[in-house]
Amino acid sequence: MINDFIFYPFIKTFRKKGFRLSLSLYRTNKPSPPFAGTPLKGAHLNGGITRSICALFWILFILSAPNSKLAVGQDFPGNGSTAGTRVSLPAELEPLLAAGGVPQTLEQLRVLEKQQQRVANLAAKCTVSVQIGSAQGCGVIVSDSGYILTAAHVAMRPNKTAVIKLSDGRIVTATTRGLYRSVDAGLIKINEGQDGGAGWPHATLGDSNNLKPGMWCIASGHPGGYDRGRGPVTRVGRILAVENDKIVTDCALIGGDSGGPLFDIEGRLIAVHSRIGNDVADNLHIPINHYDVNWKRLAAGESWGYLDGFKPMLGVSGNQSTGVAEVLKVAPGSPADDADIRVGDTIQRFGDVPITDFHSLTKAVSDTMPGERVEVWLRRNNQSLRKVVEIGRVE
Repeated sequence: MINDFIFYPFIKTFRKKGFRLSLSLYRTNKPSPPFAGTPLKGAHLNGGITRSICALFWILFILSAPNSKLAVGQDFPGNGSTAGTRVSLPAELEPLLAAGGVPQTLEQLRVLEKQQQRVANLAAKCTVSVQIGSAQGCGVIVSDSGYILTAAHVAMRPNKTAVIKLSDGRIVTATTRGLYRSVDAGLIKINEGQDGGAGWPHATLGDSNNLKPGMWCIASGHPGGYDRGRGPVTRVGRILAVENDKIVTDCALIGGDSGGPLFDIEGRLIAVHSRIGNDVADNLHIPINHYDVNWKRLAAGESWGYLDGFKPMLGVSGNQSTGVAEVLKVAPGSPADDADIRVGDTIQRFGDVPITDFHSLTKAVSDTMPGERVEVWLRRNNQSLRKVVEIGRVE
C-alpha cells in the first residue's frame, strides 16, 4: 500500500561466464508502514544463472500485458478448474520448467519467455487496482460474480467502500468483506453486476500445497500505483521458500504491489502479495489455500487475528461490565494520551462504529491497523468532543 511516491534507483548486477547485466529497479524510499520494508528471514536459492535469467526477464517483461479473454468459472471455494485459463507448458519442457528447472539453452529461454507472455495475457484481465481513501494497493478477481482477493492491510477493515480500477480503464465500486489478519488475507466484493451478464474475468486457482522452492512464478501488480497507460506490470521469479503461512519469492515488488496476484508458470493463482522484504527481490506472499480454507468467514465479513508485531493499540482501559465505554485509565504516551483522551471521558463513537460499551470499543480498535487515523467522538463534562487518534501497536 502506498500514500506517496519517493523513488530511488536500486541497481543489481548479474554475471555469469562473462555475461553482465545491470538492472535498474525502483522501490519506495518512504513506504507506508508497517508492510513495506519489513525485515525478512528465509531460504535463498543460489546460482548466478538464475539471477541472470530473472534479470533478463525483468528487462523483457516490464510491460503492459495485451488484452486476453479469460474463461468464466465458479465462485471460490472449489474453483480448481483450469478449463480455458490454464496455459499448458510445451510437452518437451514441462518436466523441466514445471519442477523449477533452469533453461539450459537460448531456445529454452525463448520458450520460457513466450510462456510468461501467455500468462501475462491472462493476468492483465484479473489484476485490479484497489483504492480505499488515499491508500492504494492491488487485488485479483477470482470469481465471475466479482470477488477480489487482496491483502488484509490493503482492505483495512470490513464494510469499507473501495474503488476498483480494471486494466481496461473501467472504474467500479466494491465493499471490503472479511480479513484474516494473522496471514494478511483480505476479501473484497464488487458491487456492480456481473460485467454485463457475462461474468467478471477472473483467475483460475492453483494449490499452494503443491509448491516447492525453485519453481518459476509470475507476479502481477501496479508498482507505484495505477497507471492506465501502462497497465498491470508482470515480473518473473522463482519460489525461494514455502511455509504454512507464507511463500517467499524473488519476484521484485515495490510499494503499490501489495494485494496483487502471484501465478505459477501455467497461469494458476497460487498466492497474493503481502509484504516487501529488505531486498527488492525477497518478498512474502499469502498462500492461496488460506483463502480457500477460510472462505466462508471471509465472505461473511468476519475480521480476526493479528499479523505478528502489528496488533493495534489505543491505550485506554475501562470496565467491561458496564453499559458505557467510560475511560478509567489512559496509558502515558499512548495514542489516546497523544489525542488528549482523558480519564472520565465516555467514548461514544470510534470512526463510523457506535460505541455502546467497552467491549464494542475493544472490537472497533481490533478492526484497525497500526498507523491508521481514526475520529473518536466522546463525552466530557456534558460536552461532545471530537478527537483524532493515530492507532499504535502493541510492542
